[in-house]
Amino acid sequence: MSIGKLIRLNRIFSHPSGRLCSVAVDHFIAYGQGLPPGLRHIGATLEAIAAARPDAVTMHKGIAMHAWTPYAGRIPLILQSSTIRIDDTAMEQIASPEDAVRLGADAFAVAAFVRGPTEAVYLRRVADSVREAARFDIPVICHIYPRDYADGAQISYTPDNIAWAARCAVEAGADVVKTPYCGDVAAFGQIVADCPVPLVAAGGPQSQTLELALGMMAEVVQSGARGATIGRNIWGFQHISAAVNAFKAVIHDGQTPQAALQLAGLA
Repeated sequence: MSIGKLIRLNRIFSHPSGRLCSVAVDHFIAYGQGLPPGLRHIGATLEAIAAARPDAVTMHKGIAMHAWTPYAGRIPLILQSSTIRIDDTAMEQIASPEDAVRLGADAFAVAAFVRGPTEAVYLRRVADSVREAARFDIPVICHIYPRDYADGAQISYTPDNIAWAARCAVEAGADVVKTPYCGDVAAFGQIVADCPVPLVAAGGPQSQTLELALGMMAEVVQSGARGATIGRNIWGFQHISAAVNAFKAVIHDGQTPQAALQLAGLA
């Protein structure tokens, strides 16, 4: 690994725990019509996220250009490049590794869906991103999700499909892989063990309570994963800064969900 890529990865995985607690605000295209309040009021959301100092924040280039200025250089930036929907009605790249360099990002994110007729198209885009990013020593984080077509296109949470997704991302050259959590500590632990690059979990669908989301994250940590990137289970709750702090307590300090809520002032 080149020294430039290593420096950038070390900034993202800088916590002594060796794990990542990052936040994502890169979901806009997936919602179609309208946006949840946490994404709609992006200025206030970013202010609350930054106040709690997560390890990194993932966003698209427009938000980085126009709303990230107050926090530039204080928190690592991961530039998301993909605008995709699970049914392939959106399937584009809107940023490049060169954009990531110009914006001062520490990593370049590319999203992909596997299983289904467009699987190879997505993987080619991941591989193309890896090839271009190599020119700048920018690490590539692949957000990869397996699909299930039993009842329309849905994300699959079965261990075999998640293992397949992780392997696809690795084969395409990703430096870090982000997948859904399968809901089983032992099974996810095997997926992590079989992945030769750092594997982090996606924050998952919006939970009914923050405690439930933290419970899932405690299982992710127990599996041996290198942390998580969380979106709606942070900005989908009212107290965003406190939610970040609660996730940090679970991911970095091994706290129980109940203890994390107390430490964050949410008990």
